[in-house]
Amino acid sequence: MHSHYDAIVVGSGPNGLAAAVELARQGRSVLVVESAPTLGGGARSVELTLPGFVHDICSAIHPLALASPFLRSLPLAEHGLEWVHPPVPLAHPFDDGTAATLERSVEATADGLGDDAGAYRRLMAPLVESAEGLFSDLLGPLRPPRHPLALLRFGLRAVRSGWGLSHSWFRGRAARGLIAGLAGHSILPLERSPSAAIALILGLAGHAVGWPFPRGGAGRIADALAAYFRKLGGTIETGRPIGTIDELPRSRVVLLDVTPRQVLALAGHRLPARYRRSLAKYRYGPGVFKIDWALSGPIPWVNESCRRAGTVHVGGTLEEIAAAERAPWRSEHHPRPFVLVAQQSLFDPTRAPAGRHVGWAYCHVPNGSTVDMTEAIEAQIERFAPGFRERIMARHTMNTAAMERHNPNYIGGDITGGVTDWWQLFTRPVPRLNPYTTPNPELFICSSSTPPGGGVHGMCGFHAARAALARRLA
Repeated sequence: MHSHYDAIVVGSGPNGLAAAVELARQGRSVLVVESAPTLGGGARSVELTLPGFVHDICSAIHPLALASPFLRSLPLAEHGLEWVHPPVPLAHPFDDGTAATLERSVEATADGLGDDAGAYRRLMAPLVESAEGLFSDLLGPLRPPRHPLALLRFGLRAVRSGWGLSHSWFRGRAARGLIAGLAGHSILPLERSPSAAIALILGLAGHAVGWPFPRGGAGRIADALAAYFRKLGGTIETGRPIGTIDELPRSRVVLLDVTPRQVLALAGHRLPARYRRSLAKYRYGPGVFKIDWALSGPIPWVNESCRRAGTVHVGGTLEEIAAAERAPWRSEHHPRPFVLVAQQSLFDPTRAPAGRHVGWAYCHVPNGSTVDMTEAIEAQIERFAPGFRERIMARHTMNTAAMERHNPNYIGGDITGGVTDWWQLFTRPVPRLNPYTTPNPELFICSSSTPPGGGVHGMCGFHAARAALARRLA
């Protein structure tokens, strides 16, 4: 083991590992330090319910991983990462037994939206044509765009709220519900911008790269990144919690894959008072209540499209989803929450014993909530899949406190590293020309509390690594 490194990365989530890989690719000596006994942060898999049932603890479906210019540049398939693409990326059922679907094709998606078909084509087709350039410009800090015309076209559509986008482009229940579900991933009230931008990015990803997941579990992403990092000569230490960065070996730079609260705890004594005060003002958003199920059979959705989808948005109409997503911001728990469901074992038999299945779901709740949402979530699924409860063999639940214990970056159960409104989306963690740097020239932040924010894409880590290379490791 080295006594001195070029760089030390604290935290082994996808962003921390991405930063480590990029630094190692550039020939630097790098150590990754992880407090937990296993790697991965939000990308881990484990048997939570019964033997043989593999559950994704947090992230499950990964459209942004394939959209990520950085992750796509890595030979992760050579290190065991295999992507599974369900026939239908996303389904959104309604009470009358119908469902809107996000298909890989814009045309196929539009064909299922009735009178809104033409509007959907006009909204999405131009964006899909410019997908590669848009992902390059959007998955990073605020900077002069490399594809200005494509970004302008996106911006004119994305500047609205999810509610505004749905109402300005569509008239029917199906299209509005589909957009509402996509906007719900922003964990913002649908009446607030940039929930429309999140909806468009996820819809664009569905068409351009799909909504896949790793065969064998989300942990395979971290495993592949770690294997490639080690091949490049990197070193990883797990099960090593630290109280401050003073406990680390000598290095030229330290990159922290943690949120502002932990930055203050680990390195506040190395930062000026003004910067510490700015970090202390960082805002965290609503949390999540999550359930994993071991099931005796597949979820018995009424609509056949839902049985072919990797992800199902359960919440009904635009109006219902908007009400549910408004509630956590009012410190309320909605009786009919918007539920995000994944059913990986339908397409990946490694997740459960033969003939059995796993289910994965969560809803949004107030930050720090300890309310048990099991009944509300299961009632919502039962609403569109009668007989679901009869197939539950075992369940494992996690409230916001349990989420934070699993991953200390999930402050109060916030899985996206902080509120993603317009102000904090581009100024996270504080307003700064280069958001990955700090006033300490040896200290950098590479977590989802930097642009472009939450999601398994590694771009926060990549950009932080580039900042460190330019500032201290040239």
